[in-house]
Amino acid sequence: MRLSYPDNVKIIQVPCTGRVDIIHLLRAIEDGADGLYVAGCLEGECHFINGNLKTRKKVEFVKNALSEIGMEPERVDMFNLSSAMGLRFAEIAGEMTERIRRLGPSPLHINKAA
Repeated sequence: MRLSYPDNVKIIQVPCTGRVDIIHLLRAIEDGADGLYVAGCLEGECHFINGNLKTRKKVEFVKNALSEIGMEPERVDMFNLSSAMGLRFAEIAGEMTERIRRLGPSPLHINKAA
């Protein structure tokens, strides 16, 4: 099955979402991403025990940090999927792309251009 999702979605694979750190998420925003999401294993089904649960907390931390500096926390999210949920992954990619489109470009882009 060939999945179709928006061209602007860049996929970065890691062995476990537990390897995603707060600095990776913040750096992505700083480096120009208007938004991002993490797709991890279903809760309770992480192959590395609790990597996805730890990363959910990291994503919430980043959302709070964005809110603290006046950015929309909706620019960052996490979803839990199984590897068999490819269609749902593609749907989420579209949903996140539309969400970010509604929010507009990151305020960091505006500040860099000035």
